[in-house]
Amino acid sequence: MKYSPIENSLFIKNRKKFIDKMENNSIAFFNSNDNYPVSADTTLPFEQHRDLFYLSGINQEETVLLLFKKSNEEFKEIIFLTEPNDLLTHWEGARLDRKKTLSISGIHNICWLNELDKIIGALMKEVQILYLNKNEHYRAKIETQTREERFNNWITKEYPSKETKGCNIILQRLRSIKDPIEIQLIQKACDITELGFRRILNFVKPGVWEYEIEAEFSHEFLRNKSKKFAYSPIIASGINSNILHYIKNNNQCREGDILLLDVGAEYANYSSDMTRTIPVSGRFTKRQKAIYNSVLLVKNEATKLLRPGLLWKEHYAEVGKIMTSELLKLGLLSKNDIQNQTKENPAFKKYFTHGVSHHLGLDTHDYGDLNRPIEKNMVFTVEPGIYVQEENFGIRLEDDVVVQENADPLNLMKNIPIEIEEIEDLMNS
Repeated sequence: MKYSPIENSLFIKNRKKFIDKMENNSIAFFNSNDNYPVSADTTLPFEQHRDLFYLSGINQEETVLLLFKKSNEEFKEIIFLTEPNDLLTHWEGARLDRKKTLSISGIHNICWLNELDKIIGALMKEVQILYLNKNEHYRAKIETQTREERFNNWITKEYPSKETKGCNIILQRLRSIKDPIEIQLIQKACDITELGFRRILNFVKPGVWEYEIEAEFSHEFLRNKSKKFAYSPIIASGINSNILHYIKNNNQCREGDILLLDVGAEYANYSSDMTRTIPVSGRFTKRQKAIYNSVLLVKNEATKLLRPGLLWKEHYAEVGKIMTSELLKLGLLSKNDIQNQTKENPAFKKYFTHGVSHHLGLDTHDYGDLNRPIEKNMVFTVEPGIYVQEENFGIRLEDDVVVQENADPLNLMKNIPIEIEEIEDLMNS
C-alpha cells in the first residue's frame, strides 16, 4: 500500500471493543470485498471492506476474520488468508505471510482459507449465536451480491439451528467515535487535499477544462501517497455549480464563472471531504461575494453548534434558522415566504437543498446513528450551500471537523484557504 504503516494497536483496540459487545458463546464473521468484474478479464481496482479493515488493518482480498467469544475472559481471533505461493508471487506480487499479517493486525492466529470450513466446524460445537455482517448504512443501495452475502447464506444454511444477530448495530456505534490514530489519518487525508487545492489555485483561469482541474488534483494526490479520490470529484463551473452531484467534469471554464470544487483525497482508506468555491477569473463579482460570505457565515456558525449531546436533526434545524436569516439579507427570501413556510417545507430549502453535515471516516458517508446524540471525537463535515438557479450559479463550502468536549470543534481543514481575500490573492499571485 502507498500509505505509511498504521500502529496495530488501533486494530487490537477495535477488536477488543467489538468483542466486549458480543454475547458469550458467540462468533462473528467479517469478509473482504470481491474483485468486481468489468468485462473480459478485467476487474475494478480492489477496495477493502471497511469493516474488515477497521478490525484488522488487512487490505488483501479473499480474507475472512473470525472473532469467537466463549466468555468474558476467553476469546479467539483468527484471520484466514490465501496461502502465498511462488506462482501467485510471480504474477501478482507477494501476498501476506504470517509474519507480515501479525505485524499489521496484531492477530496471532493466522490460517489459510483452505482451513476455514474445518475450523468453523470445530468452533460451532461451542457456539449458540452467529454475528453476521451486512451493509445497513442508511444511504446504502445494494444491487449486487457481495462476498459477504454469499458467506452469510452459506453459514446459515450449514448451521440453521444457530441464533443470528447483526454486527452492524455494534459497528455503527464503534466506528462513529474516532480513535486519536484515526483522527491523525483523516488529518493526513485533509492535508493532501489542501496540497491539491493550493496547486489548482494557480492553474485555474478562463479556458481551462473541468477535467484538466481534476487531473491536477489527481497528480497531487498520488504524489503524496493517496491512491485516489475519496469519492467521485465534483468540478462544477458556471451553471454546473447548481448540480449537487455533477461528476461529468467535461465543460470549459469561462470568464465570470463560479467554480465549485467538491473534492477529497483518501489516505489509508480514510476519507477527507472538502468543498471550495472559487472565481474562474480570479476575482469574485459583488453578487458572488455577498452570497459567498453568507455561506461562509453559516458554515462557521454551524461548526460552533456541533457539540456533544445535540441530535443531528436539532443541529440541522438550528442551521436552518441561520440560513433563513442570510437568505433574507440577500433578498432571496421575503418575509412573506417565511410566513407561508411549514415545518415540513421550510422556506430556506428553496436555496439550501441538502443536509448540512454527515459522519466522516473510513467511508465518506461514514457510520453513525443519526438518532443518537452527538459525542466527543465524532468527525463530521459541515457543508452549507446556496444555489441560485435564476442566477446560474451555486456556492458551497465544506470543512471536516472533530467534535470536542467543552470547546468548538477542531477544524481539520483550518489551513485550507477559504476567505475571499486569501483565495483571490493566491489566484492572482
